[in-house]
Parts: sequence; C-alpha cells; structure tokens
Amino acid sequence: MKYIRNFCIIAHIDHGKSTLADRLLEYTKTVEAKDLQAQVLDDMDLERERGITIKSHAIQMQYQHQGETYTLNLIDTPGHVDFSYEVSRSIAACEGALLVVDASQGVQAQTISNLYMALEHDLEIIPVMNKCDMDSAMPEMVEDEIVELLGCKREEIIRASGKTGMGVEEILDAVVERIPAPTGDPDAPLQCLIFDSVFNSFRGIIAYFKVENGVLRTGDHVKFFNTGKEYDADEIGVLKLDMQPRRELRTGDVGYIISGIKASTEVKVGDTITHVARPCSEAIAGFEEVKPMVFAGVYPIDPEDYENLRASLEKLQLNDASLTFTPESSVALGFGFRCGFLGLLHMEIVQERLDREFNMDVITTVPNVSYLVYDKQNVVREVHNPSGMPDQTLIDHIEEPYIRASIITDATYIGPIMTLCLGKRGELVKQEYISGNRVEIYFDLPLGEIVIDFYDKLKSISKGYASFDYHGNGFRPSKLVKLDILLNGEPVDALSTLTHQDNAVDFGRRMCEKLKELLPRQQFDIAIQAVIGAKIIARETVKQVRKDVTAKCYGGDISRKRKLLEKQKKGKKRMKQIGNVEVPQKAFLAVLKLD
Repeated sequence: MKYIRNFCIIAHIDHGKSTLADRLLEYTKTVEAKDLQAQVLDDMDLERERGITIKSHAIQMQYQHQGETYTLNLIDTPGHVDFSYEVSRSIAACEGALLVVDASQGVQAQTISNLYMALEHDLEIIPVMNKCDMDSAMPEMVEDEIVELLGCKREEIIRASGKTGMGVEEILDAVVERIPAPTGDPDAPLQCLIFDSVFNSFRGIIAYFKVENGVLRTGDHVKFFNTGKEYDADEIGVLKLDMQPRRELRTGDVGYIISGIKASTEVKVGDTITHVARPCSEAIAGFEEVKPMVFAGVYPIDPEDYENLRASLEKLQLNDASLTFTPESSVALGFGFRCGFLGLLHMEIVQERLDREFNMDVITTVPNVSYLVYDKQNVVREVHNPSGMPDQTLIDHIEEPYIRASIITDATYIGPIMTLCLGKRGELVKQEYISGNRVEIYFDLPLGEIVIDFYDKLKSISKGYASFDYHGNGFRPSKLVKLDILLNGEPVDALSTLTHQDNAVDFGRRMCEKLKELLPRQQFDIAIQAVIGAKIIARETVKQVRKDVTAKCYGGDISRKRKLLEKQKKGKKRMKQIGNVEVPQKAFLAVLKLD
C-alpha cells in the first residue's frame, strides 16, 4: 500500500490539464508512442471537437523513484463549472491533487472553487504553473497569486509546460514525495467506493471504484450496500488505456468490476461494494446529492420513441451522474421528461450525446429554474414548470432561487460587467482586488436571469477574460408573473414562462414579434397574444393566405363580387374554428435566443 499514490488534476477551463496528463503518461511509458495523440484520455468525439473535458478519466501509471516502483492512479477532471460534480467525485477517490494554473492567465474563478473543494476533503495540494514556455507567460506575477491563494512557499510551486514536457519529472517526484499513501485496513471487511460507471452493450454495466478497506478477488460474492443487490465479481482489474484484468485488488487500489448488471437503476454512484459473507457495518460517506440548476423539458420528436428515450437517459445517467430526470407530459408535445442540468453547456452536451450515442432526436423546451409558491394557507409547493403554477388568485407570494456569483476580471471591464449584472436584477455584495489590476466581484443574482445567456454575454463584454463561478444562496420573495402565449385563443404550454413583472411587457412583445416571423401562414388569420392572467399585453397577427375569388368576375354588378367575398369569409371563419396551428421547433429555439 505504501507504494500507491492516488491523485487528480484540477484547474480552470483551458489551463492545460489534459495536455499535462498526456506528458505524464508519455514520461511513465504508460502509453506507447504509436498510441500517443493529443488529449489521449478524452475518448469522446465531442471532447475532441470542442477541446474540453466532459468526463473525468482514471488511468494507472508505474513510476520508478529511488529504486522503488510506485503505482500512480491519476484522474483527469473537467474544468468547466457545469461539470463540477465530476470534479467532486474524483476528489473523493484521491489523497492529493495537482492544482494547475496557467502562467499567462493566472488564478481564475474555477481554480479557486475547485481548490476549496479539494481542501474540504483534506487533500495534499501540489501547485503547478503550466504553459511556462509561452511568450505571454508572467511566472513571477502568477507565483505571487498562487502563494497568496495557498499560503505555500515559492519553491513549492513547480514550473512546467504540458507542450514541451518541462517540469514533468519534478511533478512525478513531488507526487511520490508529498502525497500521502492511501490509509485503510487490508484485514477489515471489504469497503469500495463507486465513483463512476459506464454502460457497455456487451458486458453490461461496469463500475469504477476505489478500495478503501479489505481485499477484493475475482469470483467473490459481493453486494452493493445501498441497493442490497448481490452479484458475483466476474472480472475485476485496473484501468490502463484499456481495462486490464487482475486476480485481486487490495486496499488503496483503483479499479473496475464487471458483474453482468443489466439494469441501470441497480448502480448508484457513491454506493459501497462489500462482501456478502463478511459485510461492512456501514457504507462509506459518498458525495452530496447533486443540485440541478437549470430545468428543461426533453421530448421525443416521434411520440413512439418515448420508451427508447427513457432507456437512453438511464444509460446516459450512468455515465453522467449529475443528470436528473422525471416523466412529465405537455399538451403541445405529448409525453417526455423534465430534466435537471447543472448549466446550459451541460444541457447542450446531453442533447448532443443523446443524438450521437443513442440516435435520439429530441425537442428541448425553454430552460427555467424551480420556484417555491406559497398559497393563501401558507402551504408551499415547488414548481419547475410554468404549467404547474396554481391559479393567480390562490397565490400569496412566490420565492425564486438566488445565487452568489463570483466574477474575476481585469479592472478595465468592471463598468460593463456591473451594468450587465445590475440589468439582471443583481445586487453588488463586495469587490476586492486580488493582485495587480485583477478584481473579484461578488454579486447576488436571481438564478432565473442567468440561465439563458448570461455567461455568453459576460464572455463577450470582457473579451473572454472574466471567469465566472457560482453557488446556490437560498430563496427570496419576488414579483414573478406567468406569461402565456395564446395562438387563436389556445395557450401553448411549452412557450409559457415565469418572468419578473418589470420585464414581462417587453418580453411578451418581443416574443410575439419573433413568433410572427417564424409561424408559417395558414388559410386563416392567426392571432398571437401574450397574456398575464386575463390581461393581454401584446398582440401580433399572421395574415391569412387568400385566393382571389373575384378574378373570374370581369365587370358586372358589385353585388356579384360581394356575394363571393362573403362566401369566402364564412369559409375562413369555419376553418379558423377547426384549424389548429403547428408550432415549428425553430420557434421553441428562437425564444432562447431572443436577445
């Protein structure tokens, strides 16, 4: 056990985690030269195309240090705030972490939030300054920031470059010397913490775990503590570039187990594996439950695909534990699921993965957040969907979720960022200078205001410099109203939104104008109305397509033309009563991009 080191790499987006991991694998000869490619651990097409890490990836390396061979278990983690749940799970399976900071960009918001997560788990932190070979690197300034953040000594910071391989040997030596070996009792009853799982169509569900206590051998009769289900360990092994079977895994090892599990509900990330014959007395304290930030309805385009969509979401949830979903139905779209996501990028990635990995074409409704609605009897209910709102007359008040946002930016962009946050009903909490001309600004913002396009706007006004991180900060009472869209007097529930009273009229008017452009013309007039309760606040009309019925009347009495027009008018009226309006998918998407 004393020759095992478990560690992960944490950093802000694009600070070079995956490239550094490539160099570590190359240096320890874990990956053959012929298999070497950029971001070797990112095995999803999506990750390669976008250049981001979406999943954390575990891999084992062997390293010779002072005549001894050490086993290093590395977990490469994502950097984007939407995938922070992946990071929290990786941290739970480690004793140490490499904190990577870009030498040209310095400490950013996600660096700080990931660091606090690691410190809560008492991890040993090794600061690494990456990209030191770049012309724009500012090593001294960034070192000051790291020292201020960590309170470490200057000489503890390792200067490295994932591109050239500089400093890689120092990092590996530091991992062996500074990170403690895993603690645990090999003779105690078996306890393994599941930190990830994947679905394989040939082998069933494969769970990745870390052995906290005891020994697991191939063929052992094991049970999952929380679900109580029992299995045989058909194959266990360690994770190299591909899975390598082993006879046994001892305390401190990280590996995988295949036991022919078919149903995805039987494996829960954070569960404990133990022996049936000699079970452990309690489960390992896993991870806190994930809290979705953004909710959206996901519906199959073909209603017959409903069951396939459920199966696809269950398989995807195995691989992405931060996705939550419950069944719901909508008048306009039929049966589907209400999904909870950690943010808009997460939502986009899930949609893309459903399409690529499971061939599911889906419609996603407008994203929103959950509200607490208090009625006159002071009974509270949680509402995720505007259609679930009780009648306006029964509501006493509504509370909406707030977040505490921390934005780190260059002092030059303070003005535009303040304007943006205040325009989103934000309240300034405090601002402090970190170092030089870098400022950290704290805002309290309503979550509903930032779910659609806040992050994109923040990036564009700060030329990509501002980094953004947030956490939930309770609920507050707010003047919210339900805005409905009526087409010929019929409400379209997928287009209803909850919005603040001050923004409602403007938002309703813009929505009607947008729909007027996008709805195809019919044989009858379509009235598009935005309403709050019984009050109409905006209206547009899509004009009908008319045939010139008087074309055959050349000359003659006017009453002949009038008769034909009256007949046409009656037909149109009858058509309007029985006609229904199809809302194209473009219209749902356009509502997201109103600005």
